[in-house]
Amino acid sequence: QVQLVESGGGLVQAGGSLRLSCAASGSIFSINVMAWYRQAPGKQREAVAAIISGGTTNYADSVKGRFTISRDNAKNTVYLQMNSLKSEDTGVYYCRFVAGTSNYWGQGTQVTVSL
Repeated sequence: QVQLVESGGGLVQAGGSLRLSCAASGSIFSINVMAWYRQAPGKQREAVAAIISGGTTNYADSVKGRFTISRDNAKNTVYLQMNSLKSEDTGVYYCRFVAGTSNYWGQGTQVTVSL
């Protein structure tokens, strides 16, 4: 059974940086898309960044220029480097892997940005 395990969340001051990681355990093949989502209190979950198997990346407008998504295919791991963090980046961050017709989500990691 495939599980996604996130790490790297925490409390940081505005302007600071965090690096999130999400690693898949279990047998998973041909991961097409690795992505990060976030959900702020009282708001819907939103897409933050995605990277497809060919390396193409997409970012939400709100994080362009500040966040960088990368992947290590050999380790089935995706990273999210978050710089110049703002209070509005606060939320629970989830990773998502799409492999063929299968869809996997992590349990979420809390990111809190203080003023």
